[in-house]
Amino acid sequence: MTVRDHNLDSIGELFATFKVHQTAGEDDLTDADIGCAVTLTDDYEVGPGTDGALLLGKLTALTLQDGDDGDRLATVQIGGVCTLPITTTYPAVGNRVVCGASGTVKQAPALTGNDPAGGNVARGTVLAISGTSECTLLLN
Repeated sequence: MTVRDHNLDSIGELFATFKVHQTAGEDDLTDADIGCAVTLTDDYEVGPGTDGALLLGKLTALTLQDGDDGDRLATVQIGGVCTLPITTTYPAVGNRVVCGASGTVKQAPALTGNDPAGGNVARGTVLAISGTSECTLLLN
């Protein structure tokens, strides 16, 4: 008997709702960003993950649609197992990650004496890698 593959993305999900950060009156997150990494930008606000930023989680939904009037809210997976796109430096199984460019994640930098006040920005534990396109990680 073989072991059946399991979709780990269904384990321990935890979601939270945040305001969407705006730049010059325009939302920083659009429908195209769903499924990408996001970071905190201000009090209860999220925006796209930027290079080296702390990973908050995975954008799973937005209220309204692109072009609709009104304030959008973002639903973000902040706990459990999720899959996110990756960029260089590609993480390996067991690594922790930080945000890469354009809503991706990448291998976290090594711990050093230069870590910011409050601790290292690394988050999660990489459970699996799919080539150079995505990784599955535990948001712990």
